[in-house]
Amino acid sequence: MNIAIIGVGGVGGYFGGKLAHAGYDVTFVARGEHLKAIQQNGLVVKSILGDFKVESVKATDSIKSIGTADLIITSVKAWQIKEIARELKDVINSNTTILPLQNGILATEELREFINRENVVGGLCRIISKIESPGVINHLGLEPVIIFGELDNSVTERIQMINEIFSEAGIRSIISKDIDADLWEKFIAICVSGLLAITKTTYGELRELKETRQLMIDLFREIYLLSQKVGIKIDSDFVERTVESIDKVPYNNTSSLTRDVWAGKPSEIEYQNGTVVKLAQKYGIDVPINRFVYSCILPMEKKARKQ
Repeated sequence: MNIAIIGVGGVGGYFGGKLAHAGYDVTFVARGEHLKAIQQNGLVVKSILGDFKVESVKATDSIKSIGTADLIITSVKAWQIKEIARELKDVINSNTTILPLQNGILATEELREFINRENVVGGLCRIISKIESPGVINHLGLEPVIIFGELDNSVTERIQMINEIFSEAGIRSIISKDIDADLWEKFIAICVSGLLAITKTTYGELRELKETRQLMIDLFREIYLLSQKVGIKIDSDFVERTVESIDKVPYNNTSSLTRDVWAGKPSEIEYQNGTVVKLAQKYGIDVPINRFVYSCILPMEKKARKQ
């Protein structure tokens, strides 16, 4: 099976690295100094579960040069999906499966603006990882897992085949029984990233102070209530379970959105708290904490994008 990894950050670098290390034919699409380092020195993955290196790596900066892949995993930032979707439509055929691992709940919808629905499955991952330096990925926290499935929740032959490939590569994977619910559950959890950004805290600092801990809980509750309005089937104790999982995140960890905001880079705020605000307006409910977080970050976002 020919596999393409579009975006070699913390997510694509880790999971793509595992696939390549297991011997699968993987082509990475990256850019800049990171690409040069991978081409010259291979891909190094540091992990709390054990380090490894992929010595010989197929890597390019052009989607058009990957040829036709059987499986394409998109691991770019959420706001880059529309851009790459335009290019992906020229390198797929009827047998190609595209598995998006973007944060948020919009990736499959945005891919399908340019690509046939039949080519796209739903997906998400859980991992705390980042580019440590060009050519080096650092997996810092959480047991990595990919959760994926058909958009209609059927268990097809291709889903089973992809699951087997992940298993052979040592990647924990779960075939979703309700991909919309799984996407929303992660969506709720990651929206704390904006709160981390504006309070300039780590997960540990945010959760240990009662005032910011309560803000986090209320932020989650707003999005949970929105999910119920949208018609997503999520258990009523989900907010409590999410807080319990936040309590287990390493004290000094942050998130990719948080780090991007602090560094003055474009972030995924429109695909996290921004999406919450827009959907809340559509469904006629109030989300004051999410609106406040989004509004606070928006000026920094516009400055980062030179708008």
